[in-house]
Amino acid sequence: MDNAVWAALDGPHAYFAERVGRAARYPEDVYAFAAVADPADPAAWADLRTLVGPGTTVRIKPVETVPAGWEIVGGGGGTSHALKAMGEGVQLVDTALRAEPAPEAVRLGPDDVPEILDLVARTKPGPFRERTTELGTYLGIRERGRLIALAGERIRPPGWTEISAVCTDPDHRGRGLATRLVRAVAAGIRERGDIPFLHAAADNTHAIRLYESIGFTLRRRSPVLLVRSPGTAREAGVL
Repeated sequence: MDNAVWAALDGPHAYFAERVGRAARYPEDVYAFAAVADPADPAAWADLRTLVGPGTTVRIKPVETVPAGWEIVGGGGGTSHALKAMGEGVQLVDTALRAEPAPEAVRLGPDDVPEILDLVARTKPGPFRERTTELGTYLGIRERGRLIALAGERIRPPGWTEISAVCTDPDHRGRGLATRLVRAVAAGIRERGDIPFLHAAADNTHAIRLYESIGFTLRRRSPVLLVRSPGTAREAGVL
């Protein structure tokens, strides 16, 4: 769990992994993060450069320093509740969550992606791509046919599953929709024997308080960085 993205790509999500040695990443249209097996291992960073190419920016966590030649250029996002430049994230784990189905929730899939992307753009829960729904179960609540709340599964280290993309249309907040969806997604995670966890931006205190109030416990804080590999794009044949 200290290196959750790597643990997922080296384990249950290996079939998504684009990998060279001790470095791996999700496809850009699935989840825009990479990982190295050991952030202190220069050889793993060399593998990551081979994977992404020279002069390429990539999001990575949890990393505090980078080897010589690599450049820290920012963080994992630029929106108010996404992880910002030189951003810090928190990881919370389920210790006392009451997981239960939400009868009003519907399963979301590829046909729902345009609506999901629209809701995500308006609420900014964090990174979401065109194929993110392939990572696991996504549930939504509709009102008069319109998607107004969302939550689903993202990375899966062995024995764990992350709950992500938790968001509610601003016009429908205060009704407990997000909490019901988190409980429902967690119920499915527990059914297969995994433990739910989630990430949030460290400055998103409202979300952190909500998660703690329903049974999640803060496990760790860690930086989320946008880094550039050594070399230039010209070396890779990009003009």
